[in-house]
Amino acid sequence: MDTLKILLGATIALLLGALAVSYKNNSAPADNSAGTTELTEMKRQLAEIQLEQDRLQTERERRLLREVTEKAAPAPAPEPAADPSQLEAMRAEIAQLQAEKDKAERNAATSDKEAAFVTGKVTESRDKEARRARVIKDALVMARVREWIQDDNLGGFATIDIVMPENVTPDTVLCVRRNTGILGRLKVGEVTIEGGIANPVGGFGDSPPEPGDELIMEPPF
Repeated sequence: MDTLKILLGATIALLLGALAVSYKNNSAPADNSAGTTELTEMKRQLAEIQLEQDRLQTERERRLLREVTEKAAPAPAPEPAADPSQLEAMRAEIAQLQAEKDKAERNAATSDKEAAFVTGKVTESRDKEARRARVIKDALVMARVREWIQDDNLGGFATIDIVMPENVTPDTVLCVRRNTGILGRLKVGEVTIEGGIANPVGGFGDSPPEPGDELIMEPPF
């Protein structure tokens, strides 16, 4: 049953009781202090019931106002649907970016392989040159240049001192060693007890043999 209806019924009952007490007090000639006390208690209860009714009424009005406000509130607007053309353009852009990324990764991998190949070749070449320089440095001296002669008619040739005659014979090709490099080549022509004569095989450019340059066998590489 509704609370307001219950309170209303209680209020009516108290009012009727108050009327009965008031009537009884007015008709009784004796001391009516007990009736007055009872009437005062009824008035107090009526005041409390009235306050409770007011509170319940206010709460009910607030609830109704809230329900009306919620019903009147506009529904949230739906999000606009995506444009199919925009979606297609975005997919195409993503695909293009992915293709560029894959291409960049392939190019990077190729560059790494090429760099490794070139580095390996350079290292191999340096190792080969280092081995050749070591072989040239450690090669035995077969002869030494005594003098380089530049003749207008015969051209340039060298007189040599033979260190190892068992290995130096006519037509022997010897390399002119300077430090750890090969300056050029000389082909032995005439061999005597005093030494020999060697003619250049190819040119020496601006650095002809000098006295003291050592002559060795051709390195194996």
